[in-house]
Amino acid sequence: GNGPSGICLSYLLSGYTPYVKPDAVHPHPLLQRKLAEAPGVSILDQDLDYLSEGLEGRCQSPVALLFDALLRPDTDFGGNMESVLTWKHQKERAIAHVVLGRNLPGGAWHSIEGSMVTLSQGQWMGLPDLQVKEWMRRKRSRATAGDIAHYYRDYVTKKGLGHNFVSGAVVTAVEWGTPESGGSGGREPSPLFHVSGFVTGEAQSRRPFSLCARNVVLATGTSDSPARLGVPGEALPFVHYELAALEAAVRAGTVTPASEPVLIVGAGLSAADAVLYARHCGIPVIHAFRRPVDDPGLVFNQLPKMLYPEYHKVHQMMRERSILSPSPYAGYRSLPEHRLLLFKADRQAVFQDRDGLQKVFGVALVLVLIGSHPDLSFLPGAGADLALDPDQPLSAKRNPIDVDPFTYQSTRREGLYAVGPLAGDNFVRFVQGGALAVASSLLRKEAGK
Repeated sequence: GNGPSGICLSYLLSGYTPYVKPDAVHPHPLLQRKLAEAPGVSILDQDLDYLSEGLEGRCQSPVALLFDALLRPDTDFGGNMESVLTWKHQKERAIAHVVLGRNLPGGAWHSIEGSMVTLSQGQWMGLPDLQVKEWMRRKRSRATAGDIAHYYRDYVTKKGLGHNFVSGAVVTAVEWGTPESGGSGGREPSPLFHVSGFVTGEAQSRRPFSLCARNVVLATGTSDSPARLGVPGEALPFVHYELAALEAAVRAGTVTPASEPVLIVGAGLSAADAVLYARHCGIPVIHAFRRPVDDPGLVFNQLPKMLYPEYHKVHQMMRERSILSPSPYAGYRSLPEHRLLLFKADRQAVFQDRDGLQKVFGVALVLVLIGSHPDLSFLPGAGADLALDPDQPLSAKRNPIDVDPFTYQSTRREGLYAVGPLAGDNFVRFVQGGALAVASSLLRKEAGK
């Protein structure tokens, strides 16, 4: 994967090494005291477990909190103190690696609608040692997805990482076995991982490749296959799984302000983006979701209102314009705690409410936006046995890959690492800690050879 996690890891494996600036004072007193104990020692060579102990923030991963605290010391308190890190390019510390990605560097950011505004502030999307605001030179706090995709591609060029990246690469198999003997002469056993696939070229040509590696890092994100409802009629042609389908229908004039409502299913940010887009175009909306509006697990209940006024607005609409109360807004109604039962061929959606009553609505188009699953079909058993609970489907939010919190190495397979959403880190701001942990672990392995 060549999204933010893969790019950040490539930067660290290319010999770019973080040190604490000699005169820097971190605002967190305990962290500052620990940093002062090892002046002149790279963060990659320090004990990440020890450094991250006692840090708190909007993330479960201790190393993610540590790296974030070093890059953005007081951002959660509204400050914009500079990073306490300085970066030295030490070529002798570089580890040979290759980054395989289906898209251009930036991963899934290239497939998001380019004009969509990002959830995170621009500064939180940045990678080490190239601030987004410096790169953009504009004072917008929230960049668009197109800006960010361009920034990631540019980052790879500016930092001289391009020779490590292969774009258009599709991995079809990662296999492992016991190391075979390399024959006589006391040679090392052959590598543990065999990675194969193909690179797409011009005119859709496919060139196969085959690599052997001692370590493999899974950084493929989780946006590969949209989650499905599993109800009858879901395969009907008016049911879709991405916002682009609604945009195309509006452009083609098949959905208009005068048509039946668009049904949006889901209560996450993708669903909110779809509601905002439909309302912007004057398209009537029915918005259905299974949870109560005040469920603390809803993402809207975790976002600061000041930073995300548009999402707060959607949440307010979900609450105030439900079918249970008279709606002051024409063209939007929400169906909290409603479960979809089936779709009918004549464009009808059948629901069941919390009291077991059934309701039927005519719709122009359906967007099912209830999350997505990673595609790890290239792994033995599709990676199922790597998850925290091997009996449940792999999920970034509920059942990520089980990794050691300080190395991000799989607890089940030595040499296999997972970073980003696959390991449960879902914001760009926090995926970089995983890259730090992996780089630190790989450097220790190199030193131990």
